[in-house]
Amino acid sequence: MAKSPAHKLGQIIGDFIEEVFANELAKFARKHKLYLDKKGERSARPGKKVTWTDSFGNSHDLDFVLERNGKGNKIGEPVAFIECAWRRYTRHSRNKAQEIQGAILPLVATNKNYAPFIGVVLAGEFTGGALTQLKSLGFNVLYFPYDLIIKAFKKYNIDISTEESTSEKVLFNKIKNWKNFDKKKDIASYLLKLNKVNVDIFFNNLEKTVDRYIVSIGIRPLHGSYFSMLTIDEAITFINNYRTDKNDLPVLKYEILVRYNNEDKVEGVFSSKGTAIEFLKSYKGPKPKR
Repeated sequence: MAKSPAHKLGQIIGDFIEEVFANELAKFARKHKLYLDKKGERSARPGKKVTWTDSFGNSHDLDFVLERNGKGNKIGEPVAFIECAWRRYTRHSRNKAQEIQGAILPLVATNKNYAPFIGVVLAGEFTGGALTQLKSLGFNVLYFPYDLIIKAFKKYNIDISTEESTSEKVLFNKIKNWKNFDKKKDIASYLLKLNKVNVDIFFNNLEKTVDRYIVSIGIRPLHGSYFSMLTIDEAITFINNYRTDKNDLPVLKYEILVRYNNEDKVEGVFSSKGTAIEFLKSYKGPKPKR
């Protein structure tokens, strides 16, 4: 079934916003020596989609992933998961927010040892509820309101405004004008300029995650054997009589808390020295800047 001109125009705008942000992320990746994975061919993965799998075996297609130690032929450690979305009308915004969190949050849980940055670039019409929902879940939200986008295009005499009553003839004419327009980079620059404060905040937060370093590592070895009681009275008696000077008891598990300079933290509980050490070895991020 052929796409309606309204859907096609929306896709053009969405793709343009995604391309604008991809260029900004590429600059950021070069500056911080990271690998930016986005839609397209990459020898390290099949197909053109950026797909990551969560701990339950579910696959999630993403827009952008920044990786440390990643290469064209090697998947690196995830530093950031970032999604882009365009919506013309608010009635679809909450569903899109839920779709984004459904894709990203399982991957964050799976890769919790890396405490990745999670971000979303939204453009068009999104309700305050949708934005608040994402922010409450830890997402860094960069929002380009519909009126701002219209203003950026209008500066270069391109009218992409639409209403539900806009005729197909007018929509096709808007699509044609955009295809023939040769100053798309100028619109991109102006759009970023119009939203500079929020763009800077987003990338500053991303930079804090990428450049963070460990300030402390807390380790609590837990000793002792497991005892089972049948009644509360028995449990109280056991605690009252338990000797706390038994230093020869085996280590049951290691609790580890890694704290970063930007107040991020990662916690882990391990039942053996080997898994605890493997966990700690995964932290090879930037060192403190002296």
